[in-house]
Amino acid sequence: MPAVTVENILLLPRIEEPDAAVAQDRPVLAVTTAPSAYEGEGFPVRRAFAGIDLRQLDPFIHMDQMGEVEYAPGEPKGTSWHPHRGFETVTYMIDGTFRHQDSNGGGGLITNGDTQWMTAGGGILHIEEPPEEMVLSGGLFHGFQLWVNLPARMKMTTPRYQDIRAGQVALLSSPDGGTLVRVIAGQVAGHSGPGVTHTPITLLHATLEPGAMLRLPWRPDFNCPGGPTSTRSAMFLLALAPSARPSGRCGPARWPYSAPGTPSPSPRRGAPTARATAWTCSCSAASRSGSPSPRTARS
Repeated sequence: MPAVTVENILLLPRIEEPDAAVAQDRPVLAVTTAPSAYEGEGFPVRRAFAGIDLRQLDPFIHMDQMGEVEYAPGEPKGTSWHPHRGFETVTYMIDGTFRHQDSNGGGGLITNGDTQWMTAGGGILHIEEPPEEMVLSGGLFHGFQLWVNLPARMKMTTPRYQDIRAGQVALLSSPDGGTLVRVIAGQVAGHSGPGVTHTPITLLHATLEPGAMLRLPWRPDFNCPGGPTSTRSAMFLLALAPSARPSGRCGPARWPYSAPGTPSPSPRRGAPTARATAWTCSCSAASRSGSPSPRTARS
């Protein structure tokens, strides 16, 4: 799991433990197992949001786990040219390499821990494919693509491309020192990531050591879809965004997860560790974003 890491997590800034006098654990709203599918020219994905009401995910539309797959030489696959409009695609690579090119002049090569953030806005064509050297050699391929809806007033905004390097993300430690938290966009406990967003969201990738406990201070008006990325180690991709009508149960909230190998002290800490399982928390509600544009292709 090369995604950006550090030799000594204890030297990183620590996320403070939420105040026990006012914080409360946020209950899980739903647990769903992501079905398998094939995308583009035939690379395997898991549909993380399948079966979840989009009103509970808003402004998120779609999330695929790409792989994890170990390709033999000649096997790596990507997509052909295809259009998007009215939302943003965020591709995050944990292992492997992907090349992006779009009709607005954006693009580049992303690899271990890099992110490409494409705002389709009023319309764009793009292609994502493994570079020639990876097709020839094969290798490990593992990443995520998240679709973020744009607010109604920004559906036709000018397309934009952000190339976010692994070395730019904010690196933090959990209070117990057992979790590495990478902030890609938005903010966690006052620490901001490099990604620029049209919708107020936070995107992070956390890796838990065996026995670690992750407790994050959530904004009470934010929802929190996310899920495990691997069974080999406890890795999570979490995306947070504001909900229109908080349920009232979220208060100054903290959301816990126990790494595998640790007895769960309460039912809410016993989140499943199976690969590609997604959940949403009870704070999500109706839409602030515009309706998703019909999608003619996925990537």
